Amino acid sequence: MRAYGPVGDSLRTYRLVAGMWIRSTMTYRASFALTLFTSFCVTFFDFVVILLMFGQVRSLGGFTFAEVALLYGTAGTAFGIADLTMGSLQRMGKRVRDGSLDTFLMRPAPLLAQVAADKFALRRFGRVAQGLFVLVWGLLLLDVAWTPVKVLLLPVTVVCGAVIFAAVMVLGASALFWTQDAAEVTNSFTYGGNTLLGYPPTIFAQDLVRGVVYVVPLAFVNWLPALYVLDRPAPAGVPDWAAFASPLVAAVCCGVAGLAWRAGIRSYRSTGS
Repeated sequence: MRAYGPVGDSLRTYRLVAGMWIRSTMTYRASFALTLFTSFCVTFFDFVVILLMFGQVRSLGGFTFAEVALLYGTAGTAFGIADLTMGSLQRMGKRVRDGSLDTFLMRPAPLLAQVAADKFALRRFGRVAQGLFVLVWGLLLLDVAWTPVKVLLLPVTVVCGAVIFAAVMVLGASALFWTQDAAEVTNSFTYGGNTLLGYPPTIFAQDLVRGVVYVVPLAFVNWLPALYVLDRPAPAGVPDWAAFASPLVAAVCCGVAGLAWRAGIRSYRSTGS
């Protein structure tokens, strides 16, 4: 009798593989501390651009510095968590090309958990820390009429945003079973999406905003919930209840990503496929 279900097996496999790489990383603690600090500083330079903008203007697209910091912090933290846990999927194209994916397939453990946890890079926590730093900074400066719903919505937004980003990463990794060299396309939706969501939706064309809502639902990562927290109207044509739809969108994205991953595995024929 199996001691774990499919989800339990995946989590256990991920924990064991990631734990191995974490122990390896922590063998050289000084080196790890330096790389973690470097990761924090490098990602913080993205926010420095926003700081420079607000050195010249009082608002950006009608949003104050604190409001933009909230957008940047929620998106950055959510993406950081997804990148920390699933960032290794970027190597899928190389593994498919050289056939090294066969090594993972031979092991009696869930493939996705193995690939996602392989070469787990704890230094990526620097991106999470940087996002949290900006988020807390923005919250301290915000003048918002907080309610229990808004307080609860904020952590739910970050968690669901991380799940949505992770699902997009799995979708991108699934596409590499066929394309192999299209990792940059996925990065345009993950790294590019993170950059996009760090700015107010009012500075972008409405067609782009609709695409981020209805085509690739990245707006549910932070835009729509954050607009509710800030007491600002949703983009034109988007219902107000969409601010609370992030858990549903995250679940749908996971379902689609799971189907794509299974289809990719079934199509895999080792080197040259």
